[in-house]
Amino acid sequence: MNTTLVVLAAGMASRYGRLKQIDRFGPSGESIIDYSIFDAIAAGFNKVVFVIRRDFEADFKNIFEPRIEGLTKIEYVYQELDACTDGFVLPASRTKPWGTAHAVLCAATAVHEPFAVINADDFYGRDAFNKACDFLTTAASADLWANICYSLPNTLSDYGAVSRGVCATDEDGFITSITERTKIYRHNAVMVYEENGSLFTLSDATNVSMNFWCFTPEVFDFSKQLFTEFLKQHAAEPKSEFFIPFVADEYIRQGRGKLKAIPTHTSWFGVTYKEDKQVVQSCINGLVEQGSYPLALWVKETV
Repeated sequence: MNTTLVVLAAGMASRYGRLKQIDRFGPSGESIIDYSIFDAIAAGFNKVVFVIRRDFEADFKNIFEPRIEGLTKIEYVYQELDACTDGFVLPASRTKPWGTAHAVLCAATAVHEPFAVINADDFYGRDAFNKACDFLTTAASADLWANICYSLPNTLSDYGAVSRGVCATDEDGFITSITERTKIYRHNAVMVYEENGSLFTLSDATNVSMNFWCFTPEVFDFSKQLFTEFLKQHAAEPKSEFFIPFVADEYIRQGRGKLKAIPTHTSWFGVTYKEDKQVVQSCINGLVEQGSYPLALWVKETV
């Protein structure tokens, strides 16, 4: 069965200070995306769809096509403000992208098979891709999707607050709700999130979504319905975003199907702030030294 990896890479990277999607982290100049694609190909994924801004296109093609062309299919789709809006009149004040669920919706024309969604700037680890591909090829259906879940303490940054989808699960391992918390950080050695000016604690056992999702194409029609309502209600709010966890939560709440929580204990790390870069480089170098990855991922780049 064909499976596709959708890479969300249209973000502005305002906190990081540069285009982190293609910044160099590996010992031979690899980006985090390189490691994700390397692991995805090894797991059995046979197509990569990049969701980017149109002005990123030349950079992405120049960097990734020489590396992975011939190893997997590559397609590009563009997350633009008017994409999938069906003529809805957008307010002039809106310049911020509509969010991760809108980015997935932009991939509808390129994806017609079970697929996984990841962030471009998160390192997920090989086990996560193996489990995702196995689920997509053996279990995924219109009424069963999945999320690769991580332990919250292992996903925080030492340099500022992060956004995470906090997952609640039942005794059978299905997610019962997923709530986007946009300001999570450690406060006096305790994990907390901010909401309406107040602090709330989170336990060390909290599982979170790191935006590694397993969907079937039915997600596109469902997301389109939700996005249409979102525009009616929130288009005038400059900072409102249409998040994937909202789509997943509505999928569960409306009884459209179940969402399997697939835990992975693999290493996760990512870059939200520029200070995170050195940590990520150190982690990748450690994995290379252990033999988990070659010194140069792509043979063409071996020096």
